[in-house]
Amino acid sequence: MAAVSWQMVKAEALRRISDREWLPGQLIPHEADLAAELGCARTTVNRALRDLATSGLLERRRKAGTRVPLNPIRKATFEIPIIRQDIENRGLAYGYALLLQDDGTPEADILNSLRLPTGSHLIHVTALHSAAGAPFCLEDRWINPAAAPGLETADLGKISANEWLVQNTAFSGGDISFGAVNADDATALRLACAAGTALLTIRRVTWAGAVPITSVTLTYAPGHRMVTTI
Repeated sequence: MAAVSWQMVKAEALRRISDREWLPGQLIPHEADLAAELGCARTTVNRALRDLATSGLLERRRKAGTRVPLNPIRKATFEIPIIRQDIENRGLAYGYALLLQDDGTPEADILNSLRLPTGSHLIHVTALHSAAGAPFCLEDRWINPAAAPGLETADLGKISANEWLVQNTAFSGGDISFGAVNADDATALRLACAAGTALLTIRRVTWAGAVPITSVTLTYAPGHRMVTTI
């Protein structure tokens, strides 16, 4: 008989929530009781319940047990995409141009977002990603070299900082914000649009534990659509 996996425990817990065997606001059985009932280790149950809590479908409180929340929180899931793959998945030919790579000190708001002291020196990279020969995304990125060993020898003219970081650093969390800007003359030239055009921007900061990895602003050409899951 196959061992009971945490995914199987999760599926059973979801069924009980969906079928309202576990009602909103109700405490669910203790982990030890569920483990005995389902024929698995308590650690297996713990892993499944933690995953459901992360998704907002259970509420776990120290010394108070685990319950089905009265108002479950629905969370959107955002992945950090490799821009090349995003473009190729749309069935379009990918293009890339490194516009700038140097060391410097970013503006105070970027240092603050990375929780780094004034005067910190980071790697600054600006690149243009294109799809089927048309501008797709302008990447303006600051990288903490202490969090990206090996980057100094990477050829960012051949592989984007976006792709290199996804492949070579392990992030544990971060912040993301969405906005819109009116294209200035330089941005309009790079994204082949009229000055003043409203453009989607995504600003993202990622961390490896307490160590900041990077702060990046992605500015997309007019007409860009972003899709996520809930």
